Amino acid sequence: MVEMTVKEMLESGVHFGHQTHRWNPRMKPFIYGARNGIHIIDLRKTIDLLAKACEFVSNRVAEGGNVLFVGTKRQAQPLVEEMAKKAGMYFMTHRWLGGTLTNFRTIKASIDRLKDLEKKSTEGGLEGLTKKEKLGVEREIIKLTQAMGGIKNMTNLPSVIFIVDPFKEKIALQEAQRLGIPVVAVADTNCNPEGIDYLIPGNDDALKAIRFFTSKIAEACEEGLARRNQVIREEGQEGVGSSREGTKGKAFVFKADKFEDATDGTFKGESGVAGGTK
Repeated sequence: MVEMTVKEMLESGVHFGHQTHRWNPRMKPFIYGARNGIHIIDLRKTIDLLAKACEFVSNRVAEGGNVLFVGTKRQAQPLVEEMAKKAGMYFMTHRWLGGTLTNFRTIKASIDRLKDLEKKSTEGGLEGLTKKEKLGVEREIIKLTQAMGGIKNMTNLPSVIFIVDPFKEKIALQEAQRLGIPVVAVADTNCNPEGIDYLIPGNDDALKAIRFFTSKIAEACEEGLARRNQVIREEGQEGVGSSREGTKGKAFVFKADKFEDATDGTFKGESGVAGGTK
């Protein structure tokens, strides 16, 4: 069960939005107020929506689905990769390749190319090449791995896309929307929340905040996998198949810290904690 508290969110700086002049008015319902020219996100909304997002992700994974973690900006890259690997899911942390979802057949061809080169490299398939040719192959492997190493084992389109900063990942969001793939996204006060199936309002820039959100989604994936495996064990099958009864409706709870009490004194003074002015 994924647990989360307002105190934990405050310590991670989840509540710090962007400078007030950089906001998107569509995020107004999720803003608590402003301090020192910085929008403060309403953590009562965040904790409720995060719990719903975790429940959705867990249920999808329990039913046999997979999640693609997306975060290509510098500070998000290592955390997105780490948490996706921890959960056994796919990830894309470098430049989003146009058509990753909408033209997956072409992307799959590049993935197959990467696998083929890796196999040749490890099994002596490059022995007949010159030193220059081997160097060229090694460089191609590095380039392909950087671009799509996180989706190398993705044979079909993902069931869910989890995005850190939909403002930055506009193309990924648009491709998912076009194909009807559900989107879970951490959106800061400068984002447009429209078209996001499971919006999580929060700081998408600070390292601690990104770690908080990605770790919770990873936990939800792990919880879903555990339930899926439990069904497999109970049925004595190799796959869940069509029997999905018992994998739905898992409750996700949060500890009901009072928002007003938890934030006493937090908003006083400078708001440079966990990421500073944005």
